[in-house]
Amino acid sequence: MSPKLEHEYLIELVRHQPSFITTLLTELNVSVPPFDEALLGNTDFTQCVPTEYQSDSVVTLRKSGKAVRAVVLEVQRKPDPDKSWSWPVYLATLRAREKCPVLLLVFSPSANTARTCAKPIDLGHPGWVLTPLVIGPGDVPAVTDITQAIAEPELTALSAIVHGSDDSPEQVKVLRTFVEAIVQQPNGRPSYSELVLLLLPRSVAINLCKELKMAVTADDLMHLPFVREWVERGQAQGEAEGEAKSILKVLNQRGIPVTDEARERILACTDTTTLDTWLARALTATGIDEVLG
Repeated sequence: MSPKLEHEYLIELVRHQPSFITTLLTELNVSVPPFDEALLGNTDFTQCVPTEYQSDSVVTLRKSGKAVRAVVLEVQRKPDPDKSWSWPVYLATLRAREKCPVLLLVFSPSANTARTCAKPIDLGHPGWVLTPLVIGPGDVPAVTDITQAIAEPELTALSAIVHGSDDSPEQVKVLRTFVEAIVQQPNGRPSYSELVLLLLPRSVAINLCKELKMAVTADDLMHLPFVREWVERGQAQGEAEGEAKSILKVLNQRGIPVTDEARERILACTDTTTLDTWLARALTATGIDEVLG
């Protein structure tokens, strides 16, 4: 399974249903103001600072057309010390842009990483300390009530992904509830069955396919449009990352110095056409400026 897919499944659930962010906040006992709609926001926070900053997802809650709360959602698979510098930037920029209270919500499928992410960030000014709101695997409820499962398909999918991999008595209950909810859900409601099947361990996914009475194996999931879209997206990302590293390797072997800013720009690029151009230039350039043009 692509790390890109593993990283983004919660982002995908929120993209399909932005109001799902309020369910996650409720699980942490964070109050949410009344709102009429939940909209995905701009994840780019570069306009106020020279360095590139971009979050995983942003959801803005609005009432009568006015922003009443905005939430930055970040997914962390492993600790990243640099986040203590970028997360405050996200919140300050979003607050200035939306002119409303803002929250930072971090999700980690790793309990250890979740604990690390929850550490307060002291910004230096007296009283100005950012304590991230963090959801770890233990904070995701094991959805075993069919009524709740049908009413909250995003939470049910997240529950199946997080708890469906556990070798525990709740694993069976969670997955059977997930299956029952799919069977009983109203027409037009998303089930996220392909996403869940893709992210579960292979043996569990095959058994779940049988529960769903789907005449497929785990490999056959590639023929489902939703799964194929995700895998292709992850493969494209992987190809770009590989080419970016090749550029840096060529420059290193040729003894051409690369600044931190140039390195970040190369690694952040996802356009393969641009990367192809840079790689060709790296073979003959005498300096990094000639490569990036």
